Amino acid sequence: MMPYPLRSASLAGLLAFGLITTSCSIFRHRSKSAPVVETVRTANSPTPPTAARDLADVMATDLQLTPDQTARVRTILTSTVEQANAAKSKFPAQSPQLLAEQKRINIASQKELQQVLGPAKFKQLQANRRKMAAEMQQRQK
Repeated sequence: MMPYPLRSASLAGLLAFGLITTSCSIFRHRSKSAPVVETVRTANSPTPPTAARDLADVMATDLQLTPDQTARVRTILTSTVEQANAAKSKFPAQSPQLLAEQKRINIASQKELQQVLGPAKFKQLQANRRKMAAEMQQRQK
């Protein structure tokens, strides 16, 4: 289990499908000696870097990716998270500049994923978005 599990009904949508425009999520911080603390995550909050890794793992399983494809997908998603977080820190929330940058990042990410996955697996990815979001939520509980 991750040290900072993320609960989100749309985590798959969070990365590469609408990465930067999520509504809110809740983090639970767990430690053997500390009580559970919940923090509300807003659309302006940075996306945790572990989200890219976790989504790549779900995609690898669901799409039966090769180890090379999995590594490349993880790299794409990590870059997407980094770019999205940089845009969130650079532009005001919900500003036209932020929305335009988010759109650019998502389009570029989608193109890269399509190249790595190929047409059939990319189509499968698009069809399985909701299923993957549910899997991500279950992994975080």
